[in-house]
Amino acid sequence: METNMRDHDEVPTIIIDRGGSGVGSFILGALVGAGLALLFAPKSGVETQEELKERARKLKTAAEERMRTAQKNLEERLDVAREGVQARVEDVREAVDAGRKAAMDARDDLERKLERSKAAYRAGIEAARQAATGESGAETGDEDEEVDA
Repeated sequence: METNMRDHDEVPTIIIDRGGSGVGSFILGALVGAGLALLFAPKSGVETQEELKERARKLKTAAEERMRTAQKNLEERLDVAREGVQARVEDVREAVDAGRKAAMDARDDLERKLERSKAAYRAGIEAARQAATGESGAETGDEDEEVDA
């Protein structure tokens, strides 16, 4: 008896694409495995469906747990990064404050030196005036002494 391919419509067709990522291959393999398990399972359709539902629930639970773990790890890394950034900001703030204080101290020191220089300059001018006035006064005094003699 001759059989046509059309008589075997119930036979599933599986196409395997060799290109692509490993995740796609994994999913394809899982689907093929599930399909073969359905075909060769000694259980009834209802039992197989329940088993598949249970496996799907387990996969979902495992995926959710992995997601929570990944999220927790990411949050921990972000916390560490925030702490590092905060520490650096604090270091910069302290350096800026120290720089301001050093600048203010240098300014105060410069102002004191400038005041001393001004005072010395004024004292020098005053001494020069007194010397100039004293020299002419001394000359006048000398002349008076000579006249008396």
